[in-house]
Amino acid sequence: MKPLAIDLFCGLGGWTEGLLAEGYDVVGFDIERHEYGEHRYPAQLVLQDVLTLHGSQFRGAALIVASPPCQAYSYRAMPWKRAKALPPPDNTLFDACFRIQREACEAAGRRIPLVVENVRGAQPWVGRARWNFGSFYLWGDVPALMPMAKGRKNGGGSRKAPGGTQWFNDGPRTKDSLATMGGKSKARKAASAKIAKIPLPLSRHIAAIYFP
Repeated sequence: MKPLAIDLFCGLGGWTEGLLAEGYDVVGFDIERHEYGEHRYPAQLVLQDVLTLHGSQFRGAALIVASPPCQAYSYRAMPWKRAKALPPPDNTLFDACFRIQREACEAAGRRIPLVVENVRGAQPWVGRARWNFGSFYLWGDVPALMPMAKGRKNGGGSRKAPGGTQWFNDGPRTKDSLATMGGKSKARKAASAKIAKIPLPLSRHIAAIYFP
């Protein structure tokens, strides 16, 4: 049997693509289905609010990965008075990842590693990240040996922070810049999901490190 990986807030499945490539079975959880043209989640998808999950149901997992929403953190990192004047963001979704890991480990009687990804701007609210791959910042069980992002200066092809992303040929839009885009249109949601997608070199590295 293939090892099982759980992808929380899975979106378009950047984590999942790397996990599948390294030989895992993957189950993704998200509150909605992301399908934008040919871009869609590539594995089994469960439509469920992550806050309603209990980690004991993942006792058989070999690895848990997560990318909780970043918009609240990104917006507060913007150099605007109205952004700086906001109250602290709600960390409930970020904290839920570690609660689920704790419950999964208790149920399994062993440690199940967890890697959580978010933006640099989350650090004042959730603590310093253990590593970053370009502008993809990581918390949790981040391996000591990690790849370096390649591309243009300051992150290049692995950027979500200001400077541009080319993962989907979307021009200069970035994950942090989505804080400036109002509304909940399908176009905005598609742009957000595409920009937030974990780069394959990063997801494959994490998958390979934790393959049992």
